[in-house]
Order: sequence, then C-alpha cells, then structure tokens
Amino acid sequence: MKLTALDISIIFLYLIAVAAIGLILQKRAKANKEAYMLGGNTLPWYALGLSNASGMFDISGTMWMVMLGFVYGLKSIWIPWLWPSFNQIFLMMFLAAWLRRSNVTTGAEWMLTRFGRGKDSNKSHAIVVAFALLSCLGFLAYGFIGLGKFVEIFVPWSAVQPYVPFTVSPEFVPHFYGMIFTLFAVFYSILGGMASIVWADVLQYAIMTAASIVVAVLAMNNLETTPLNVPEEWKTPFFGATLNMDWTGIIDDVNAKIQSDGYSLFGIFFSLMVFKGILASLSGPTPNYDMQKILSSRSPADAAKMSAFVSVVLIPTRYLMIMGFTVLAILNYDQLNLQSASGIDFERILPAAIQRFAPTGVMGLILAGLLAAFIGTFAGTLNAAQAYLVNDVYLRYINPKASNTAVNRMNYATGIVVVLVSMAVGFFAKDVNSLLQWIVAGLYGGYISANVLKWYWWRFNANGFFWGMLVGIIAALIFPYFTKGLDLYYFPWLLLISLTGSLIGTYTAPPTDMETLKGFYRNVRPWGFWKPVAEQVKADDPSFVENKNFVLDMFNVVIGVVWQMSLTLLPIYLILTMYTELLVAFGIMAVCTLILKKTWWDKLPKDGDSVAATLKRKLVSVS
Repeated sequence: MKLTALDISIIFLYLIAVAAIGLILQKRAKANKEAYMLGGNTLPWYALGLSNASGMFDISGTMWMVMLGFVYGLKSIWIPWLWPSFNQIFLMMFLAAWLRRSNVTTGAEWMLTRFGRGKDSNKSHAIVVAFALLSCLGFLAYGFIGLGKFVEIFVPWSAVQPYVPFTVSPEFVPHFYGMIFTLFAVFYSILGGMASIVWADVLQYAIMTAASIVVAVLAMNNLETTPLNVPEEWKTPFFGATLNMDWTGIIDDVNAKIQSDGYSLFGIFFSLMVFKGILASLSGPTPNYDMQKILSSRSPADAAKMSAFVSVVLIPTRYLMIMGFTVLAILNYDQLNLQSASGIDFERILPAAIQRFAPTGVMGLILAGLLAAFIGTFAGTLNAAQAYLVNDVYLRYINPKASNTAVNRMNYATGIVVVLVSMAVGFFAKDVNSLLQWIVAGLYGGYISANVLKWYWWRFNANGFFWGMLVGIIAALIFPYFTKGLDLYYFPWLLLISLTGSLIGTYTAPPTDMETLKGFYRNVRPWGFWKPVAEQVKADDPSFVENKNFVLDMFNVVIGVVWQMSLTLLPIYLILTMYTELLVAFGIMAVCTLILKKTWWDKLPKDGDSVAATLKRKLVSVS
C-alpha cells in the first residue's frame, strides 16, 4: 500500500506542529542556561515522565523489539533487560532522588560535587564528558540508521530520484532519508531547548498512543478469523537452560535467526543479563536524556515520581504496538517483503507490516507516531550532548563568564556540530542491532564499575574514577575486534578490567577531601559504605539522620521489577486473548501497586529542602 494524500497530510501536520513548538518556546529558552538545558526546573513530573517515555519509544528500538517478539514470543520480554529496562525501577526507588538532590546541570558537573575540585577531579570530569558525548553520538547514529531503513520502505528511492539533482548509492539511501527528517528534530530542539523537547514529546506520546491502540485492534480482529501458528514455547515467558524454540515447519528461516543472535543458551544469557543489569542500574542513569530529565525535575520527590510514571505510560502503549505488529506479521508472513541485499532482514518486519496492513489514514497516524518517536529520541539525546559541550566544556574551560547571548549562540553551534558528527558515525555502522549491542553491552560495560563505586564507597576518589572509566572504555572499543559472539558474553571481562583500574587508581591517590565528602553525603544522603564520613557529619550536626533504607529500597526494587514485568505482560495477553493469564498478571500488578503505595509512595522525600537548595544555587549563579 502506498502513502495517500491523507497519510502525507497527517505526517506534515505533525512536523509543522513540532516546529511551531520550537518557535513558541524559543524566547523562554533564551532566559538563561538552566532555562535552556533544564527547562528552568519548572516542568511538572508527569510531563517529564511522558517526555521520557516518548524518548524511549523510538523507531530503531521498536523495530528491534518487534523482531524479538516475532522470533521469541513472550520470552522477548526479558531481552530488553540488556539496556537494562528495569533501571527505571532503581531510579524510581532511590537513585533519581539522590541525583536530583545534587542540584547540578549535567552528570559531569555532578563529579565536582562528589570529588571536589583539583587535578584528579578535572580528569574525572573530562572522562564523563567524553563518555557522554561518545554514548550520545552512538545513540544518535543508532536512531539515524533506524529511521532511514524505516522510511526507505515507504518512500522508494525510485520515486524520489527524478526530483533530486544528484544520485545516491543504494546502500546510502537510508542515510539520506535519515538526514532529511533529522532536520526537524534539530530545528525545534535547538531553538526551544528542554521545555520545547518536553512539550513536543507530550504531543508525540498522544499520537503514538492512538497509533498503538489502532494496531492492537487490527491484530485482535485478525486473530478472530485466523489462529496463530507458532511453536508452543513461543506463548510462555518461562524458560529453562536452553531456549528450546523450534520453528521448523512453521517459518524455517527463524531458526537461522535464533542461531545467529546467540540466545540459544538462554539460561546463561539471562544470568549474565541480570548480573550486568543490576550493576548497571546501581550505577545510576548514564549521561544521556534520561539523566537530563531527572535533573530537570522540580524536586527529589518529583524525580522519583517521574521515573515511576515512565513505566506506567511507556510499557502498555509500546507493547500494544509491538505485539500488534508481531501478530499481524506472523499471520501474514508470506505477504511480507523482508528480503535485503544480505538476505532476510527481520528488522524490516515493522515497516513491512505497516505497509501491508495499515489502512489509509491509519498508516499516516502510525508513521507520524513513529517519526515522532524518532524525533523525540533524537532531540532529547541532542539536548544532552549540547548540555555537556556548553556547560562542561565551553563554560568551564573556554568562557566561564559568557553572557546569555553567547551561551545561546554556543547552544545552536554545538547542536549543529553534534548532528553532523552523528551522521558521519551512522555512515560507518552496519545495522541497528550491531550498533545497539555495542552501546548497551560493550560501551556501557566499561562504564559500570566506576559509577557503582562513586555512589556507595566513600574511599573511592577521582583518580580511581578516571582510570576505571578510561580502561573500561578503551577495552569496550577494542574487544569487538578480538572476540566473536554476543557482546554481552565479554561483559564480565570488561567489568573486571574496569574494576581493576578503579581500585588501582583509588589506592594510588589520597582520599577525596573530607569537607567535600561531608557536603556530598549531607546533601545527597546515599546509603552504602560511608561510615567514616557519616561519623564526622554527625559530629558536626548531632541531629543528622543517616539513610538506613537499604533493605527497604532493595525490597521495593524486587516488588517494582515484578510490577513492571506484570505491566509488560498485560497488553501482550490482551492482544493474544489469553484472558486467564491476563487476569493473573493484573492481579499480581494490583498487589504490587498496593505494596508500593505503603513502602514507597508514602515515604517519598519532602520537597522543602530541595526547593531551598535550588533557590540557593540560582542565587549563586546570578551573583
């Protein structure tokens, strides 16, 4: 099915709307640095949560998850733990509040509150900036490729070529399309800053929700007339040591896909994924758009609520679309065109299914929703990269006393440079999945140990952080050239290398200045191995109360993960009309919700102290 005038009109109306948001909020974003990068810490938590959810609902990730759903069925709900998807639960329970109490603009600036100022602190600050920019560029390139592959199916190059005064090689057509639609993300995110991104994301979320509901209804209507022919193991989320999923006689090509993915030994894969995921979650958010949304919240309590709201609004909506397209694709597999130059490309299932099944008008809505997802993710990541370049490079090293006008100009310039570089990176990436695997299993493997230690161990210092991060990142960059197989399988080696660098760096330099540690501990109030610092803080202020919520927080994390997975299963069981399982999942989710109301929501931190700290920081910045 080709795009009709109605479909194209819906898409253009959306693009015009987000451009208008950027223009409307441009003046507000120019007020000062915080207004541009953090929305002035005035945005409500539910808007930030919707924005964060919209940013995570990206085209590339959705294409990947539809492919996982098609191949692995209900077992696919575990594979996003590679990110790990349950890190939102750790943020919700305690880490978002800790991070927001720091009252900083970026994750690199946070280093100064933890390690103070000095030669070693400057190195730790610089390595975070480098990691943030590297990961931002990776995610921008990842979304850039996914968008291009997506659009290519709906707009064949043969239809565009007569109107373009140059030729494009077939392998670079997706990159060309990616460049075109990227311009819209660049326009409104650079003009309007964080506030523009958040309110555009709210619009985008509304469009994606409508599109997801339509797709789910289409899938359920198709299932009423045609049964789903899949392996028996496909319909259960439970598993053993091996995957035991055999598509022989159903769709034989899928067996080769399972073999190439490396997930057959699912028990080992799952264990490594959980091990990595827990450590990654304990390390806190990576320096990307998720962290910037937390820092943009009004208070620690709002930061926690925002992180919880992300799961509530993202998971059901996203899985309605994912499982809807999965069902449609399986029922009509022989009608999909998944052939590519290198053979069958299962990442093409999503766009091929849209092209085949979406009726006129609905196709435009779905495409607008998925384009919105790409643009929202791209804009949020771009904003994070700009924040690090402007706040942690330009204002720190080049022009500390820059006027608002100079800062605004630098925001525009860095945005353009980051986009151009990310496009260049995208030209060298093989496909969406390979880039995704490198980011989440490789690059982040070098990030984890140093970032876990910084929260929970008082003796860990800036020198340890620098060397842990440096050797971890270097190892993550070179390991793929010397190892074969799934990137996750060499994660333990990356962790060991990074941990060794962290410990050697820590013990070859003196501890962080005690006054800095006391200020950090008093303000952020983490639990962990902080006894020497806690004793000195209490000596200065006998009324100070330590954070002794470790057991409660871990209990809440376990309940929260069960709650999150139940939330994931609800739309899947609904679409598959597995009503008994649906009721069980709903019951589990309801019980978990009641528990968390007592053990988490009712115990959220009060906002008064944070408001005072925020006002104090703004007064200092003004003076």
